[in-house]
Amino acid sequence: MRKLLFPALLAGAIVFAQPATDIGERVARWKSVQMPFHPEGLTARDRQMVDKLVEACGLLNEVYWRQSDGVGLGLSVSTTDPRVKQLLNINGSRWDLIDGKPFFGTGPQPPGRDLYPHDLTVKQIEDYVAKHSAEKDAIYSGYTVVKRQGDKLVAVPYHEEYKFLIALMAQKLRDAAALSDDAAFANFLRLRADAVLSDDYYRSDLAWVDLKDPKVDVIFAPYETYLDDLLGVKTSYGASILIRNEAESKKLAVYQQYVPKIQDALPLDAADRPSKAGQPTPMEVMDAPYRAGDLRYGYQAVADNLPNDPRIHQEKGTKKIFFKNFMDARVDNVIVPIGKRLMPSAQAVKVTAEGTMAFAVMHEISHGLGPAYSRMNGKQVDTREAIGPMYGGLEEAKADVTGMFGLRLLAEQGAIPKERMEEYYASYVGGIFRTLRFGTGEAHGKATLMEFNVLMESKALSFGNGRYTIDYSRMPEAIANLSKQLLVFEARGDRAGVEAWFTKYGKVPAELQKALDGTKDIPVDISPVFSFPDKVG
Repeated sequence: MRKLLFPALLAGAIVFAQPATDIGERVARWKSVQMPFHPEGLTARDRQMVDKLVEACGLLNEVYWRQSDGVGLGLSVSTTDPRVKQLLNINGSRWDLIDGKPFFGTGPQPPGRDLYPHDLTVKQIEDYVAKHSAEKDAIYSGYTVVKRQGDKLVAVPYHEEYKFLIALMAQKLRDAAALSDDAAFANFLRLRADAVLSDDYYRSDLAWVDLKDPKVDVIFAPYETYLDDLLGVKTSYGASILIRNEAESKKLAVYQQYVPKIQDALPLDAADRPSKAGQPTPMEVMDAPYRAGDLRYGYQAVADNLPNDPRIHQEKGTKKIFFKNFMDARVDNVIVPIGKRLMPSAQAVKVTAEGTMAFAVMHEISHGLGPAYSRMNGKQVDTREAIGPMYGGLEEAKADVTGMFGLRLLAEQGAIPKERMEEYYASYVGGIFRTLRFGTGEAHGKATLMEFNVLMESKALSFGNGRYTIDYSRMPEAIANLSKQLLVFEARGDRAGVEAWFTKYGKVPAELQKALDGTKDIPVDISPVFSFPDKVG
C-alpha cells in the first residue's frame, strides 16, 4: 500500500502485536488475478482522464480505510511482514472477512467499525435519541460519523470528518471532467465533485443514471452499508473505473424490455410494487481496470445496482453494471471448480459463465424491484432504517431469489430459451456454494446460507453421497415462495420477522460444513491485481 497522504490524522493508529499463526493459510485462500487495463478505443485525452480518476480513487480509498479500520491503515504503512500487508490489502481491515477473526492483534471487530465509538451500543443510541429527538436524523444519517463529546453523541458529516481528503477528491474529479470529450460525463463528474463536498448525491445520481452508453464511466460515492453492523445505515466509500464492453452490453436489451412485466408479476400486493413502466433501465457491461474502497476489498462484486436512493428508484430507476473481467475470473477460478466438487457431474457441467451472467443480470435488476419503501402505521419508511442491521442480508437474498423468479418468467414469456432454465438453476446453486465458502460474516454470506437452508427444507436441493442434487421440478415453487416472503418483509418493514427468519435459517448444517471443508484447495475468491499504481498525484 502507498504512503499515507495525511498520516497525522491517524495519531495512535500504529499498534504493536503479533500476526495470527495461521496467516499464511489465510493468504492462500485467495487467488491473485491480474486485471489489465485495455486502452484500445480510448483517445490520448481519455487515458489522461482515466489517470485523474485513478488519483481520485486513491484518495477515496484512504477515506474508506478511515471508516473501516484506522489502526489497520496505520499498520499497512508500518508493517514489514508482506503476509500481513497482503491480508490487509485483501480485507480492508485487520479482521478476516471470512470468519470475522483478527489476523493481527486480538481485539474483536467493532460492529460499527470506525463510524461509531467502538463501545457504543444500539440501545445507547436509541435511548439517546429518545431524549434528544431533534438529533435523530443526523445520528441516523448515512453520511455522518457518530462521536462522543462527554455525555453527548455528536454526528459529524463525512465532508467535515474527512475534509482534507474530500477537497482533493473533488479537485481530481474536476480535473478529469476537464479532460472528457463526453459533455454529459463531464457534467456528471462536476456534479459528483460538488456532491462529495456536501454529502448530497441526489443531483449527481440523476445525471449518472441518465448517461447514455458512456465509453468510460465511474462509480464514485459512499453507497453501501456493509461496514455498519450497528445501525445498518452508515455508508462507506467505494469506487470503480469502468471501460465499456460494447459487444456484451448489446446482449442486455432483452432483459431491459421485461423489467415492468417482472415487477407486475411479483408475488406482492400491487400497492407495494410501484409500476416500472416507462422507466429507463440503463445497463452496462464494463471491464473494471481499477477499484477502490468497499469495491476493492473482500468480496469482489461482479455486478452492481446503483444508486440506492429510493427517490432515484421512483423517478429514474437504477443503473445495473456488470463487471465482465471480474465475472470471468470468478467463474474460471472459483465457481466451476466448486460445482465439479459438490454437484453431480450431470448438473455440474451446467454451471457456466453464461448462466452465471444471466443470474447476475437478474440479481441486479431485482435490487430495483419490489417495494420502494416500507409501509408502517400508514407511513412510508426507508426500508434500511425499518429493517436495521439485517437489511443488507435481506436485500441480497431478495435480489437472488427474485432474480431467479424473473428468469423463470422470461423463459415462460419466450424471451429466453426455456430449455436453459436448468443451466440457470445450476449456475445459481454453484454461486451459492461459492458464497458460502466465503463465510457468513457479511450480507452476501448471510443471504445465501438462508437461501440454501430454505431450498433444502423445500427439497429443491438434497444431499447424498457427498453431493448436492437439484430437483428442477421443485425449484420454481421454492423460489416463488421464498421471494414472496422476503418481499413482504421489506414491504412491511418487519424487523422482528427478518431477524427471526435469519436466525432460523442461519445455521450451517454439519454435512454442508464437511462438504465445504473439502473444497479448501479451491480459492474462496479472487484478489485483483491492478495495472495502475496506488497514487494521489
